Amino acid sequence: MSRYTRLRPEVAGGIGDRTVMDATVHPPVVTHLHYEVADWLGDCLVQTFPCYLVTASMADRLLSSGLSGFSLAPVEVTASDLFEDIHPNGVLPSLRWLQVAGSAGEEDFGLDERGRLVVSDQALAVLQSESLEHCGMEEYRI
Repeated sequence: MSRYTRLRPEVAGGIGDRTVMDATVHPPVVTHLHYEVADWLGDCLVQTFPCYLVTASMADRLLSSGLSGFSLAPVEVTASDLFEDIHPNGVLPSLRWLQVAGSAGEEDFGLDERGRLVVSDQALAVLQSESLEHCGMEEYRI
């Protein structure tokens, strides 16, 4: 039986102006994600409510992993004014949108009742193969 972990990824930015989102439902439904990076600390997994993103290299690992409960989609990534101020010659991370469709505690990637990310031990191992230094973690109990 797999164990599951609730993750609280780094918030490296936020929803950009060109995001298309239905905020009349909870959690909001996003159909086009524009992510404005404010200050990325280097983790392979970041978030902005209600979305999760992974680096391109992690996206490749996930695609070849055989894990369940997610798909990957393009995301529009831009630098915020803060990013430009902090990193005048900074390079934005190459990110992919991690669209989580699984149920928490049932698939490798799932969302709990509050829209928080829950992953299996197998998914956590793949994520930890890259940097997750700024990601909070706690055991998830079904």
